[in-house]
Amino acid sequence: MNTRARLRSGLEALSIDNADNVAEQLLRYRSLLQQWNQVHNLTAITDDADIVTHHFLDSLAVLPHIKGTRVLDFGTGAGFPGLPLAIARPGLELTLVDSNQKKTRFLQQVVTTLGLKNTEIVHARIEQFQPAAKFDTLVTRAVASLAEQLALCQHLLGEATTLLAMKGDPSAAELEALPPGFYIIEVVPLRVPGLDAGRCLVHIEKTES
Repeated sequence: MNTRARLRSGLEALSIDNADNVAEQLLRYRSLLQQWNQVHNLTAITDDADIVTHHFLDSLAVLPHIKGTRVLDFGTGAGFPGLPLAIARPGLELTLVDSNQKKTRFLQQVVTTLGLKNTEIVHARIEQFQPAAKFDTLVTRAVASLAEQLALCQHLLGEATTLLAMKGDPSAAELEALPPGFYIIEVVPLRVPGLDAGRCLVHIEKTES
């Protein structure tokens, strides 16, 4: 199965609307990622098939769990999961934050090339980021522990905000080590087409005061 067919099949499996257009945009994104990666170390995943499964489809598996329209992706790196979400759901308002300037320059190039009007790129450390308004959903694929992630982003979490942390297989100890004031709503297994590795989404909210 070629890359386009693999991607199209995965989008259908995830029930992504307007799959043909989404696939075209994602393939343009892939080309930019591979071009920039020849000079800048944006991602260790460079194979066409792996980009489709490990980056694009993995990111889009989160889509049914997004709450509201204002979404922050922090520690976005080369744009995951934020850019695939922005491509697949134009009605969302995405803000992607990363502290690595070469990565945010790349992300801005993707946004400009693909004409993504719903996406803002911010070069900042997440603990120093001060948006004008709270977000509905925070999402991250960062490798830090849940406690470390919350320590960095807790100032961004209002009582109506959901944090979705994409993880492999978090240990019971990690799940139990949340700082005071936060609790886990649920841990949802994610089924990513073509990806055998275990993936889950940890849904965290702030305790009502």
